[in-house]
Amino acid sequence: MTTPLGEGTRMPVHDEGLTAELSAVGERAVVCRLVGDLDVESLSPAEQVLDDALHARPEVVVVDLAEVGFCDSSGLNLLLRTRVAAQGAGVGLRLAAASAPVRRLLELTGAEAVFELSPSVQAALDGAR
Repeated sequence: MTTPLGEGTRMPVHDEGLTAELSAVGERAVVCRLVGDLDVESLSPAEQVLDDALHARPEVVVVDLAEVGFCDSSGLNLLLRTRVAAQGAGVGLRLAAASAPVRRLLELTGAEAVFELSPSVQAALDGAR
């Protein structure tokens, strides 16, 4: 399915503490790159971009977490809500390249068991083929 974003389109959204960027990769995948802290004070850009990604209805949305320096329970809750919304829309969701703080939060909460985790964005995209 073709996304309305078009190949390589980038739509950065910035708020204090977090930048979120969305890009289409081919016709079947969308990558959401998050940079900064994913916490109660900076959720807005991530929420907006993840919603846009799901509305594009690709086969898979990959959330690049390599540059997330901190993630609190509200950030985890956003990821969990996005997972449920993706399932409801028939869209795959993969978390990629989780930074050490994000990996630790996923491990401590047991949330790693409900997400499809990939060591890199490329590995997540390769799994979509």
